Amino acid sequence: MREKIRAIACFNALEHDGKADFNSVVSKTVGLFPQERKNLKSLIPLIKEVVDEVNSITKEEMKNIVQRDFPELLVTTLKEEEKKLPDLPDIGKDGVVMRLAPSPSGPLHIGHARMSILNDEYFRRYGGKLILRIEDTNPANIEPDAYQMIQDDLRWLEVNFTDLVIQSKRFNIYYEEMEKLIEMGKAYVATTPTEEFKAKKQMGTPIRERDESPEENLERWDKMVAGEYEKGEVYAVVKTDLNHSNPAIRDFIAFRIVDTPHPLEGDRYKAYPMMNFSVAIDDHYLGLTHVIRGKDHTANTEKQKYIFSYRNWKMPYYLHYGKVSIEHAILKTSLIKKGIRNGEYSGWDDPKLGTLLALKKRGFDPLAIRKYYIESGIGSVDTTFSWEIFYSFNRKIIDGRSPRHFFINDPVSLKFDFDGALTADIPLFPQAGHSDDQKTRHYEVRKGEIVVTSQDFQKFNGDLVRLKDLGYFKIDDDRIEYLGESINEDIQKWNPNKPLGKVPIIHWLSGNGMPFKVMKPDGSADSGLLEKDALNYISMVHQLERYGYVNVLNDKTGYFTHP
Repeated sequence: MREKIRAIACFNALEHDGKADFNSVVSKTVGLFPQERKNLKSLIPLIKEVVDEVNSITKEEMKNIVQRDFPELLVTTLKEEEKKLPDLPDIGKDGVVMRLAPSPSGPLHIGHARMSILNDEYFRRYGGKLILRIEDTNPANIEPDAYQMIQDDLRWLEVNFTDLVIQSKRFNIYYEEMEKLIEMGKAYVATTPTEEFKAKKQMGTPIRERDESPEENLERWDKMVAGEYEKGEVYAVVKTDLNHSNPAIRDFIAFRIVDTPHPLEGDRYKAYPMMNFSVAIDDHYLGLTHVIRGKDHTANTEKQKYIFSYRNWKMPYYLHYGKVSIEHAILKTSLIKKGIRNGEYSGWDDPKLGTLLALKKRGFDPLAIRKYYIESGIGSVDTTFSWEIFYSFNRKIIDGRSPRHFFINDPVSLKFDFDGALTADIPLFPQAGHSDDQKTRHYEVRKGEIVVTSQDFQKFNGDLVRLKDLGYFKIDDDRIEYLGESINEDIQKWNPNKPLGKVPIIHWLSGNGMPFKVMKPDGSADSGLLEKDALNYISMVHQLERYGYVNVLNDKTGYFTHP
């Protein structure tokens, strides 16, 4: 089995620029060998070990392993199989009703995109409704602009929600349902200090108000809704099972007093629903058929089941996926807000952040995000987001449409004495099949200066180099000498100890550069000269040769996309 997993990991790595994705290898292993599902617990550490091992070897070694250990199944079955999410059960004739449920604390980030894309993929497959439900019942944590930013982010992701619901507009529904539960004896309103409530919950014993009559609890409820209590003085609770093995499932708070004005509703309400209450009520009244969310909500699902049971409602089908850890990305809204206030970040789209606004500014294609999360699947295994594999998806999408240009980072000017003119015709889109694949950048180079990067100058000073699409040159301290357009005996003498096929090819500029700065996601910036022809392709991602992909926003600034 180890050899088979190694071959699967090698194939996955070859499909993703030499880096295997742990989650994809797990899914593929179970898909190809369903009989091993019962052994998944013991397979997980083995798969992780093998993936780490595979990611440390060369692509050539990967190819050899695939061909030796598992050629037929990998090369034919895996290569031809299109990755798709598993089918959902119980699909009605009208399709599905699913929901996206962000909090308006800020715009969406790369982690939120998973929830959005998975739900949207099923909505696209089955039809029906995809509801955007903005859960804004915590006014202290609301960023007013987020109501619109979230919608804009989803449209950029090409997630086409069909309905917009804002929870703060639905308080009357929540109040009516809480009142019904109190009348049924399934909820109560307490003024017992919350510390005592929590302590007794741990012991499985009731507080005084739990056993009081519905009439007594309704009286407190009316006062709570009317705003006659201060923050912390009262709370409403849904009854569950005080003997439940998980103390978190035992009686849970459904309403509390909030004294922070709401950005949309002002001081209209004081009694605010907690998430587990409002979510259950909305999932019913909005007709949800299927709910997809992280497995960190498993306990919440258990709590919400009590409300569905008390009201004799049909529950949606719940699917809980594993957690994705996203390293090397700033996602926490409170930290971003603080950073914007103190000038650490330029805004929600600062390239140092992991927001969708920042990824858009860096030039990522939203299809790459979609492909990544579909490839990762919807399993319950926790994974780590792989930026390398995400970059490989994006690279495949944007490479064919990205114009090539030269960017000379940290330039060094070399004197060039030459009688006459050299010409260079450099392909703009060297990829076959592009509509402009015959288009070139035409330059004439005369006596003056040729500019190269300081890194190339330090590395190749005194050596033979080939300036891309221009010819062979020798760098000699502050000068550069033209040796010819092709290999000959005169050129050979400058390269006596190296194979001619190994002459380094470097990029250059000569009178056709403009000052330019590339902002990078680590907060640094590279300054240098950008080929002037790039001005014909503003607001596009360019492949700056031997540097990386850069979103050129204007004639002065670009944002680094990825290598």
